[in-house]
Parts: sequence; C-alpha cells; structure tokens
Amino acid sequence: MDEAKLREKLSRIEALFAGATTEGERVAAAEARRRIQQRLASVERLDPPMEFQFTLADAWSRKLFLSLLRRYDLKPYRYRGQRRTTVMVKVPKPFVHETLWPEFQQINAAMRAYLDEVTDRIIADVIHGDSSEASEVAAPPQLGPRAIDIGE
Repeated sequence: MDEAKLREKLSRIEALFAGATTEGERVAAAEARRRIQQRLASVERLDPPMEFQFTLADAWSRKLFLSLLRRYDLKPYRYRGQRRTTVMVKVPKPFVHETLWPEFQQINAAMRAYLDEVTDRIIADVIHGDSSEASEVAAPPQLGPRAIDIGE
C-alpha cells in the first residue's frame, strides 16, 4: 500500500463513521468531520461527558489517538504522575463506544499495516532480506538445587 492509498482508506473510514451515504460525501472529508462533530454535540446534550482513561501501547497509536481527539475538538490530558501511554478525555460514553474507539481501531489498523509494510521493505532493502522472527527452540534443562556441605 502506498501513501496515497492509505490516505484514501483513512478518508473512507472517516466517512463510514460520519454516516456518509453518497460517494460525494465519502470524498468530502471535511463534510464527514463536520457530521461527526454534529453527532458529538447532539450526544452531549443527551448524555453529559464523563472522564475516560485510555492506555495506548506505543507512540504511534498515542499520536494517532491524540490527533483524532483534537480533530473533534476534544481536549486530551493526563494527570501528573500518569505514564505517557495514558490519555484522559471527557466525552459522552455513547460517542466513545459508537464512533471514537471503533474509528480509532480501524485507522490504527490501517496505519499499523502501512508502517509494518514500509518497515519491512526498508529493512529488506538496506539491512537484510530476512526480517522474520527468531526461531523458537526448547529451553535448556535447568539444574536443580544442590546441597552444599559447609562442614568440608
């Protein structure tokens, strides 16, 4: 997958969560974003925002999630002493479950596939053609505890 295809796929994911129904809407990423923001505003009127804590395993996922929150004018934060992998945000629960988290998961999967593909290609071209995992072997036998005679 090249960068243009990735961009197209991400736009389609956004359009899906915006509820786009026509090809014209799918192409108009700004319109899709506006629709999601409208959905968030209507959900907030019915279900007040509550604090959510997200733990993201790697820097790529965290950057993506932070950008997605900011796209919808949500304010991510973390408390002093929390790990950098922790992201806090106040948002209505239905929006998290119906839009934010599923959209993040799909975009994250697309980004991860792209980054894995680019990484594999560069490693194969520059370092070595075999970037497969290390083989798994049986663990060596463990020596049991030995009695030591201190009187010797």
